[in-house]
Amino acid sequence: GLNVLNDEKIKTCSKCLLPETQETITFDDAGVCNVCRQHDYKKEKIDWTQRKKELNSLVEEHRGKGSYDCLIPFSGGKDSTFTLLYLMKTYKVKPLVVTFDHGFMRPTVLANAERVVKILGVDYLKFRPNWQIVKRLMLETLRRKGDFCWHCHTGIFSYPMQIAVKFKVPLIFWGEPSAEYTSYYGYDETEEVDERRFNRFVNLGITAEDMLGMLGGGVTMRDLEPFTYPSIKDLRALKFRSVCLGSFIPWDVKEQIKLIQKEVGWQKDEVEGIPPEYGYEKIECAMQGVRDYLKFIKRGFGRTAHLASLDLRNGRLSLEKAREMILNHDGKRPASLDVFLKYVGLTESEFNEIAMTHVVAPHVHDPVKVEKGQPLHDQTQWETTA
Repeated sequence: GLNVLNDEKIKTCSKCLLPETQETITFDDAGVCNVCRQHDYKKEKIDWTQRKKELNSLVEEHRGKGSYDCLIPFSGGKDSTFTLLYLMKTYKVKPLVVTFDHGFMRPTVLANAERVVKILGVDYLKFRPNWQIVKRLMLETLRRKGDFCWHCHTGIFSYPMQIAVKFKVPLIFWGEPSAEYTSYYGYDETEEVDERRFNRFVNLGITAEDMLGMLGGGVTMRDLEPFTYPSIKDLRALKFRSVCLGSFIPWDVKEQIKLIQKEVGWQKDEVEGIPPEYGYEKIECAMQGVRDYLKFIKRGFGRTAHLASLDLRNGRLSLEKAREMILNHDGKRPASLDVFLKYVGLTESEFNEIAMTHVVAPHVHDPVKVEKGQPLHDQTQWETTA
């Protein structure tokens, strides 16, 4: 596919190369995007010493009150592993660790998760929703939004909150704040991971009630409960705080990865459409390649562009090297698409037809120019029962 970098009509940030087709993006007079400006704010304006004090008092306020000091949603990926390790090492908390399993966990991430919960010694809950329902949800949101991940977005954020209510754990810690890479929230506000954020940022504008109407028969609200945010009444009764660790300490992925590799033997993995030096990113999902391919079809950029933008902001990469990486890696047809098509029962031409209805102007996608990507080393080991 033709990359946005090749298209003069499409405006890109002069500093990080993100294009105007990115959600919530705006540019200032210097041609610099709002995400870059946020990043400057994070480096220059935040009193991290003060934020750390706020974190200390938050933890102490909740310590020892119930069965658990806090709840930590956990995938086995880099951010949740660091969050869990940091809170246990720094504060010796007793957490309840909760995994929402979207059905695409790869072997390496499963092994990472097992190792971490054993080494750190935590109570661990893992939940996977009904696969037959998930398949219907994927097809429905692919058609409507060009994004099949609704069950995952909503489940990851609502299911741990339901568990917090059930086990009466009022303090919930997420990892990286969204201000690192989008502009729904700024670093000037403590990002509360609540229902307002869920509706604004997570669920693609579709609630579980909406979804019930869309699916038309054979599915009830009981089936969609895992994807439903708990009632505000229950959450208020809990006096909950649901926050990002990255609102209180400066988030530095590269340093955090060194730490989790050293402390808990965390392993990287290869991911489709991403240069090997980013082997720490999104290793938890077998369908990540398909997700990024859809984004490329819709917006003309993929995950390499997103990762390069972070490194450009942090001064770790030259514009020239970033351009080269993006052109070499973004936009290839992922081998995992074969598996995905089997799951949702579509042909490739049906898939392309749906994707093309979601293209964001001024980007134009040319399917003829798409190259084929190589299968991942573990694709033969995936569980692919449709």
